[in-house]
Amino acid sequence: MLKDKDIREALFDYLELEYGKTRIFEEKMIGKSRADVIMVITGAIVGIEIKSDADTYTRLDSQVKDYDKYFDYNIVVVGSSHASHIDEHVPEHWGIITVDEVDDKADFYFLRHPLVNKKMKLERKIELLWRPELGLILERFNMPKYAGQSKPFVRKKIIEWTKTPPTKAEITRIKRAAKAEGVVPEIPETKVDPTALNAEISEILFERDYEKLLADIKEYQKEKNPRRRGTKKSTRVRRIRRLAKKQ
Repeated sequence: MLKDKDIREALFDYLELEYGKTRIFEEKMIGKSRADVIMVITGAIVGIEIKSDADTYTRLDSQVKDYDKYFDYNIVVVGSSHASHIDEHVPEHWGIITVDEVDDKADFYFLRHPLVNKKMKLERKIELLWRPELGLILERFNMPKYAGQSKPFVRKKIIEWTKTPPTKAEITRIKRAAKAEGVVPEIPETKVDPTALNAEISEILFERDYEKLLADIKEYQKEKNPRRRGTKKSTRVRRIRRLAKKQ
């Protein structure tokens, strides 16, 4: 019987053959659930839940709801014991991959390819980004830097811009720039195009550099919470001094 650990590595090889260039992240919290696998492909993010023959459907209903909030596509990978009835437990837009044991190896088959998940929410998907990556979003869409502001604050501002129409001054600048280039101006409906933002989030995750990000985060924390000058005296030392004065 194949277990989760027997499936993963072989699954990643299979997905690369199916989708081409991919970026894989494992065990990420999304809402109240933990996504087994997050696969980034060109322009989209795919959530993957693994249900081996040793697993049950106990938490699947709540997992489906969380996955649908975060990802452009979703896939469930199931062992042979679940293959005949898994379609009863996931929505029609979810893809289904079955896995069997053949010659002591995991063998995969796409029973159903995923469709675009129309329930995905950008305000949830953007939670996958770290603070320095949110800074890249701000730069890409010419937004204020919001230096020193928290991740929730910046995420909220970005999403607000996807719902706010451009000002007259911004429209004028767009028209002038288009005229200078000799092209027809394209006036966006909002300050930040939701489709462009969605694609940008995927691209940033594709290019995520953990070492650089950790260095950026340390620098950000240092700027936001500078160390106080001088050494801080311990509570124990102060207590001893007070007792000495009383004596």
